[in-house]
Amino acid sequence: MRRHFFLVAALVILAVMIVFGAFKVLAKKGGEGGGQAAMAQGAGGGAPQGKGGGAAGGRRGAGMFGGPTQVSAVAVQPRVFEDTIEVLGVAKGRQSVTLTAAATQLVERVRFTDGQRVARGAVLVELKDTEQDAGTAQAEARLVQARRAYDRYKTLGEKGFASKAAIDQYEAAWRSALADVNAAKARQNDRIIRAPFAGVVGLSDVAPGALVNPGAPIVTLDDISVVRVDFPVPERYLAQLRQGQPLLATAEAFPGETIQGRIAQLDTRVDQRTRAITARAEFPNVGGRLKPGMLMRVGISRGQRTSPSAPESAISVQADNAFVYVIHSRPAQGDRPAGAMVEQRPVVTGLRQQGFVEIVDGVKPGERLVADGLNKVQPGQPVRVAGGGAGGPPGAPGARPATPAGEAPTGARTERPRPAA
Repeated sequence: MRRHFFLVAALVILAVMIVFGAFKVLAKKGGEGGGQAAMAQGAGGGAPQGKGGGAAGGRRGAGMFGGPTQVSAVAVQPRVFEDTIEVLGVAKGRQSVTLTAAATQLVERVRFTDGQRVARGAVLVELKDTEQDAGTAQAEARLVQARRAYDRYKTLGEKGFASKAAIDQYEAAWRSALADVNAAKARQNDRIIRAPFAGVVGLSDVAPGALVNPGAPIVTLDDISVVRVDFPVPERYLAQLRQGQPLLATAEAFPGETIQGRIAQLDTRVDQRTRAITARAEFPNVGGRLKPGMLMRVGISRGQRTSPSAPESAISVQADNAFVYVIHSRPAQGDRPAGAMVEQRPVVTGLRQQGFVEIVDGVKPGERLVADGLNKVQPGQPVRVAGGGAGGPPGAPGARPATPAGEAPTGARTERPRPAA
């Protein structure tokens, strides 16, 4: 019984849904027929039009089919563009080095922390030097003995009891012992790794007890108070480069921020293969924000020029061609009110800087362009400028004055009421 009950309930629900759907279809067809009849009646002028009659319906139809599209406008204005040569370079510190050990030995002590700023000559790592200490002590003992023997024979020679050859032999022995002491101290100093210049140490995994080999990196040391960037410049621009010339650079790590620097030095030779000369730029690094190894885009100024410009959003690029939509005023004709329309015009573009595009040819200063939403307009399409009315700013050709309340606009037909039959 329960199964038959659920089957009957499902059939009832299905029947209700079918009846409801048929009712909606019939209602929709009836509405469309009534709308068409109303439109036909309005076109024939059979019924009088009031405030909500055929005129309002005509306005709604114009807005839905081919009505003016609302756009924002921008004027073409002169703008100063900086003509620059842009090149890429890699940042590095004023001085950079990777410290290594000169001998195979165990690390006895580490005297720095990662990222620490150290002074020139500061001890960074001490290696085990027990054998070297013993060798130095032994060499110093032989030096003392050789010195005493030389002094003794020198005194005897002054009294005539020692030959000149014997004195020279003991002097040579003393000097040899002195050289042995210096060599032993040098081997002892190889077990102490010092900072060759003031800077900041990098990250290191060296710990006491680790075995280091000659050439194995221990830690990096960089002087980043000033950052250097070496970059190639084509040979044809050589006459426009000079030492001390100001530069502007950008880094991907700091978008929208420019870094000021100067050309510190130019190479003495031009590369025969690339026909480019290497220039070295220096940038102050206050706070240590710039890091060695960063990719930087350096701009070398070649002068300034003033040209018509437009925002990047007002330029439409298709393949190798660029277009803009120029807004023109449209005068009133018959039943059509005054307004504005757009013209698609090809332009020749130049530099792009700070969101603006240099327009070399195609438009003149003062002309109005569609600022954005270029995909919503077509050539010759009527538009409505946001904030400026249908015809643009007041006083523009084709612009119409505001209509006072209660008066019909100029050119509109006013129907008089017909006398009752």
